[in-house]
Amino acid sequence: MPSRSSLARHAFGVLFLFAGAAGALPVPSAPQLPARSYVLYDYNTGQVLAAKDPDAPHPPASLTKIMTAYVAFDALKKGDLKLDEEITISHDAWRTGGSRSFIDPGKPVPVEVLIHGVLTQSGNDATLALAEHMAGTEAAFVDLMNAQAKRLGLTHTHFVNAHGLPADDHYTSALDMARLAAATIRDFPDYYPWYSLKSFTWNNITQPNRNRLLFWDKNVDGLKTGFTDAAGYCLVASRKADDMRLIAVIMGSASERTRFQEAQALFNWGFRFYETHRLYPAGEKRTDAPVFGGQEQAVPLGLAEDLYVTVPRGKYDELAASVEVAPRLMAPVAKGSVQGTLRVKLGDEVLIERPLVALADVGEGNFIRRAIDAARLWWQE
Repeated sequence: MPSRSSLARHAFGVLFLFAGAAGALPVPSAPQLPARSYVLYDYNTGQVLAAKDPDAPHPPASLTKIMTAYVAFDALKKGDLKLDEEITISHDAWRTGGSRSFIDPGKPVPVEVLIHGVLTQSGNDATLALAEHMAGTEAAFVDLMNAQAKRLGLTHTHFVNAHGLPADDHYTSALDMARLAAATIRDFPDYYPWYSLKSFTWNNITQPNRNRLLFWDKNVDGLKTGFTDAAGYCLVASRKADDMRLIAVIMGSASERTRFQEAQALFNWGFRFYETHRLYPAGEKRTDAPVFGGQEQAVPLGLAEDLYVTVPRGKYDELAASVEVAPRLMAPVAKGSVQGTLRVKLGDEVLIERPLVALADVGEGNFIRRAIDAARLWWQE
């Protein structure tokens, strides 16, 4: 059987040094909102703190543009797209209905301007122009969008266009939008701050960001609004305070104002009754695993990424962690290979489960070492 250890036995006592305040606050029920679906999602852990029909398919309207921007950011990061590239706007892009960035056909526009047109102005013309430039046609760009959705595990999402105007078979879910927002924040720290711009000017026309929470709450720094008659009023918003970041997604709210009020209600509840802590940093040894037939008799194991936990306030000192490691680890062992599991529990509930990886290479030992370890294994049979 795999070996199991408590916090104390494997140098995990640091968890208890971060004990929360004495006397936990009772956590009241999450707000019950009239929106068609919604989710309150913890960025650091992926925990869903509150939800209503989080996987229900729903027209995303201009929330679609979060994926459009994700594809563009990915191309920028890889060097396949440059911010100063100039794009000549097609008549198809110029004629796109709905919200607009007022770009002119035939006049070159830098990629950076079009991205701001997508994010801040929610311009459908800028969105189509960017899609055509990046993939030749909107249909080809949509293939890139759906490929990214599949890669990110957005299993209740399918795109038909780049801007979110009504179309058959164009849908997403509140939970998928939260995961996409989290991926955007995580994968593109250099570009994500653009979501917090409160206005953008092009062609001597200044348009404010439609996300009112940017003006209401200094801790809100994104992301996007959306509206069509079919979708209702939609919003993806993110709020960060100290180590805690929550993402609220509202789908199908009744009015422009209520979508912000509903998101604010979720944020107020989440930040009031929950807290986030970083338990363990990436690359720090959590335990040792014995190695047979190796140059070393053990390999240190740790986490590939920082580990955070979000719990009801006052419950932090009730957390417990355990590790599970294969009992017979044979050399060679490659650095970064998964060799165990770390679990964090609150009572009987497993909150987080993360792989433990080897923090060093362990090569095969010499003949004598392998012979000694082979004998040890034989006696353990």
